[in-house]
Amino acid sequence: MSITSADESAKISAALGSMEQGSVVSEVAERLLGYFTSGDIAVGTRLPAERTLAASLGVGRSAVREALAALEILGIVVVKPGSGTYLRDAVSELLPRTLSWGLMLGAPRTRELIELRSGLEVQAVQLAAARVTDASLERMRVDLAAMEENLQNLKAFVEADAAFHREIAVSSGNQVLQELLQSIRSLLRIWVDRALTDEGHAAAALAEHRRIFEALEKRDSTAVAEAMQSHMTTAGRRLLEGYDAQNPDDEA
Repeated sequence: MSITSADESAKISAALGSMEQGSVVSEVAERLLGYFTSGDIAVGTRLPAERTLAASLGVGRSAVREALAALEILGIVVVKPGSGTYLRDAVSELLPRTLSWGLMLGAPRTRELIELRSGLEVQAVQLAAARVTDASLERMRVDLAAMEENLQNLKAFVEADAAFHREIAVSSGNQVLQELLQSIRSLLRIWVDRALTDEGHAAAALAEHRRIFEALEKRDSTAVAEAMQSHMTTAGRRLLEGYDAQNPDDEA
C-alpha cells in the first residue's frame, strides 16, 4: 500500500533541505538517494511533486526530473503515469549504498566510470570469444539487424545496442562481470541515451559492432579485444560529448 499525505510530502521536503544555487543533477540525485536509504521514509511512499522537490532543494525542475529518471533506471523509484513517483517496495539496501559513489557525480566520476566500463567490456568480450555459443551469436545477429533497421529511430537503436552488449556479457560466462557491467551501464544510461544524436553517429556505432561480431564469430580473442577497445574509445568520446553538452560548467 502506498503512503500518500500532505504531511508526508512536507516531511520529505523538509528533510531534504535546500541546496545552493547551481547544484547539478548529480547532487540532487545524491541528496534524494541518501534520504531514501536513511530509513526515515517508508517503502511505497509517494514522493512530492517535481515542483515541490525543486522548491525545497532550491533547484530547477529539470534537475529534479533528471535525477528521478536516473533513480528510476536504478530501480530505486517507480513512476506511475497519472499517479506519481513512488519509492519502490523492493529497494535493495546494498545496491544504492555500494553504487551511490558513482551516481552521476560530475565529470571526473563519469570519466572514471567510462574508463572502468571500457576495461570490463574488453575483458568480457575476450572471455566470450572462447565461450560464446551459436545461439548467442544468433541473438547478437538479431540485435545488429535491429540496429540497422533503426538508424533513424535512435531510442530503438540504443535498446538494440544495449541488448548486444548484454549478450556479450552473458557469453563471458562470468556472472560477477555481467552484474558489474549492468550496474555501470545503468549509472551511465542517462548519458548513453544522449550520446547518439544523429544517424551518422548510429551508422558509425553499427560498423563498430559489426567488427566486434565478426571477430566473435571467428572466436579470435585478439581481434575481438582490439575491436571492442576501438569501440569503447569512440563510444566513450560520444558519451562525454553528451555529458559535457548538458554540464558545461563541470570541471574536467
